[in-house]
Amino acid sequence: MIDKWAGVRERVARLGTRPARGQVFGAYGHQWALEEPLTEVELAGLEDQIGVRLPEEYRTFLLHVAAGGAGPAYGLFPVRRVQDRWRWEGDGADLADLSKLADPFPAQGPDPKSLDELLARRPEEEDFEEIEDFDDAIEAWDEQWYALVYAPERTAGAIAISHLGCALREWLVLSGVHRGTIWSDLRADDGDVTPLLDGDGKPVTFARWYTAWLEEAERLAAASPSEA
Repeated sequence: MIDKWAGVRERVARLGTRPARGQVFGAYGHQWALEEPLTEVELAGLEDQIGVRLPEEYRTFLLHVAAGGAGPAYGLFPVRRVQDRWRWEGDGADLADLSKLADPFPAQGPDPKSLDELLARRPEEEDFEEIEDFDDAIEAWDEQWYALVYAPERTAGAIAISHLGCALREWLVLSGVHRGTIWSDLRADDGDVTPLLDGDGKPVTFARWYTAWLEEAERLAAASPSEA
């Protein structure tokens, strides 16, 4: 597994020096910077805190490449120790319940019947004489929707690791039968949390997710006219 990460940090650094580095989506967010890798002692402390061993591809990345930084979309959320406690930092990283990371990740979302019932009760502006009353009603409805769709148990056993913009994110599953795979979070677009699949319909693991991004970034940088 360590061999999979050989030279990756150096490849990212080279991309950061290319004239076409800005052609890669999200690059202005991470600026091609990588955090220092974790030490064995730090990784052991992290896993002891969260109560679960990280998937092998991810834990070896943390040890041999970086604790976060340049990566897919706006970058890989870094894991940092703040006031003697470990946490992941990034736009939406706090959606993960760190006390539930050892719980099996659920493959299914909320009961469709519950969603349908709530959608059927969504307020419509034409049903209100005063716009203020409609605003209050839709705000209350939004709170119910958020509580159902973003319930902490929906993403138990997983961490948010990347932000794609517009509140869309990707998660890494740490526990359960889907351990080690990446899931796309489309709830901000009224979707669900669904597995990221490759061209053959197979679940994408962390290593494939990261290296596929790196390979595509290198291709884009090499093909850009600004490299001429």
